[in-house]
Amino acid sequence: MKPLALKKVWVGLFASLMLGAGLAQAQETLRVTTIPEEAATEQIRKFGPLSAYLEKQLGMKVVFTPVNDYPAAVEALVNKQVELVWFGGFTHVQAQIRSGGKVVPIAQREEDTQFRSVFITQKDSGIKTLQDLKGKQVSFGSQSSTSGHLMPRTFLLEAGIDPEKDLKRVAYSGAHDATIASVVSGRVDAAALDITVWRKFVSENKVDTSKVDVFYTTPPFFNYNWSVHADMPAALRDRITKALLALDMNTPEGKEILTLNRATKYISTKAENYKGLERAGKSAGLIK
Repeated sequence: MKPLALKKVWVGLFASLMLGAGLAQAQETLRVTTIPEEAATEQIRKFGPLSAYLEKQLGMKVVFTPVNDYPAAVEALVNKQVELVWFGGFTHVQAQIRSGGKVVPIAQREEDTQFRSVFITQKDSGIKTLQDLKGKQVSFGSQSSTSGHLMPRTFLLEAGIDPEKDLKRVAYSGAHDATIASVVSGRVDAAALDITVWRKFVSENKVDTSKVDVFYTTPPFFNYNWSVHADMPAALRDRITKALLALDMNTPEGKEILTLNRATKYISTKAENYKGLERAGKSAGLIK
C-alpha cells in the first residue's frame, strides 16, 4: 500500500475511534433540563437531589443544566442536546410537533392528571370573576406555559373574554414566581399561574393572602411530564422510567425529592393524554 493511501486509512480509523469514543462518552452522561417555570436557583435546588438519585439508580453521570426560556427547553430535546426534560403539557406538545412526533412522555406526577391554574388579584381590586377582568391589566407567565398561559387563556375565551380585545394590557412575566410578584407590586391588576406554585408560596409565607389571593380556579387538565427523545435506547428509557416510578414518600430520599417537585408520586403517562392540550392550543390560536 502506498504511504499516502496508508495515511488516509489511519486518519479514517482514528476519526472512527474518536467518534466512537465521543458516542460512548455521551452515553455515559444523562443530560437533564427543565422549563424555567421558576428562577434558575430554584430549579437547581429542586432538581439537584433528583439528579443525584438518578445517578445512583442508573450508574451514570447525570448533569442538570437550566435553560433561559421555555422554547430553549423544547429545542434542547428536539436537537438531542439533552436526554431528559421536565416539560409542561404545552411545551411537550410543542416538542412533539417540532420533532415530528419523536418525543416520548414517560412519567408525570399523579397531580398532573387533574391540574389547575389560578387567577390572583389584590383583595381590594374589586375583581371577583373572570368577567371583571375586562378593561384590566393581566399577566400570564411564559407564552409557552400550560398553566400560566395556554389554559388560562382557553378558559378566558370560553368565558367570552378575548385577551387581545377585552383586556387593557396583556403582559408575560416569563415565570410563575415573577407572575405573583407582578400582582403583589401592582404592576398588573390580576394574573394567572400554576396552582402548585401558588400553594408553595402560600405555605412558605412568601405571599400575604390578606392582600393578594385567588379569585378563580380553573377546571382540571393534564399537565407536566418527563419526556425523552424517541431515539433514546429503549433499555435506558425503561430504567429512567422505573427509577422515577420507584420514588416513594415513605423513604427519606423519596420524600425529599417528591416534596421538592411538588409531587406525591410519579405515575406512567402517554402521548394521548396531551391531545386535549394540542386541541386547546389550536383553538386559542397558539398552534397554527
